[in-house]
Order: sequence, then C-alpha cells, then structure tokens
Amino acid sequence: MTCSRGYTKEPVCARRGAPHLHVVLVEPEIPPNTGNIARTCAATRTTLHLVEPLGFSIEDRYLRRAGVDYWHLVEVRVHPAWEACVGALAGVGAFHFFTSQGGVRYCDVPYRPNDVLVFGRESTGLSRELLAAHAAECRTIPMAPGVRSLNLSNAVAIVVYEALRQMAFPV
Repeated sequence: MTCSRGYTKEPVCARRGAPHLHVVLVEPEIPPNTGNIARTCAATRTTLHLVEPLGFSIEDRYLRRAGVDYWHLVEVRVHPAWEACVGALAGVGAFHFFTSQGGVRYCDVPYRPNDVLVFGRESTGLSRELLAAHAAECRTIPMAPGVRSLNLSNAVAIVVYEALRQMAFPV
C-alpha cells in the first residue's frame, strides 16, 4: 500500500496520462468497507483519501483482507482532518458530496477528470454542517422509501463507475 500523509498535486495515475478521480472517506469506521473501496480504487486508478479519525488502524487485518492483494496498486493519502484534506485537494477538481438526505441525483451530474467524490461515515454520513456548507454540490443515489442508506463500498463503486462511464471508461 502506498500510504502517506498529505498529498502531491500530480497523482501517479495522472502522470501515466489516465484521467483521474479522488475518493475521500471522511472518518470511515468499518475496515472491510474501506478495504473494498480500496479494491475499487485499484481497479479504476482512483486515489483514496482517508480523513482521520479512522475507526481502525490502516494495518488492520480485516482492512487488508478486504483489499485482497491490490494494496500496492492503490495510492492512499491520510489527512489528519477535513480541513487538511480540502487544502491538499484545493484546485484539483470539482467536489461532490454524497448523502442519502437529498441533493441532485448522482447520475445527473457531469464528472470530469480529477473530480473529488466525498463520502461520510458509515453510521452517520457527512456532517450536517458540511452538507449545508456545500448544498449545491450534494449528490444522492436514489433508493426505495424506507431504506436508510446503501453500504458505503457499494455507494462508492456506483459513483466511481458512473463518473468513469461519462469519461468513456479511460482505465
């Protein structure tokens, strides 16, 4: 696993000429979800950003098991707080904040290379303050009434592949 604190403006994938995306997990709690998301990021050349505090250790065996043997293909960046993540990604691409609480449908939004896809904790999602501050950038995945939310790793995969579809699957 390539893991570091902070962020370099030119990701490994961009240097290879491939359009690039960034997935940000704000305070993820469940190791297997993050591991599954890392696998999606490996398959799509997407950088994975983890915003602390994390609900697990990056060395967690369940995290590693869920990522199978793809960790060496994932560029992982750990940020000590949301503000540090925003500072590192400022000017990289458009931010999209995902919530089950409403917003524009994820498939009705144009995605471009270097866009930043932001997801919240499994238990509570993104904070109300963060969503309110970025109301125009809030996106949702439609669900049947009475369903609280999708599994985080499923939601990330749905959105990443929609963004890549719009870019003609450049991976």
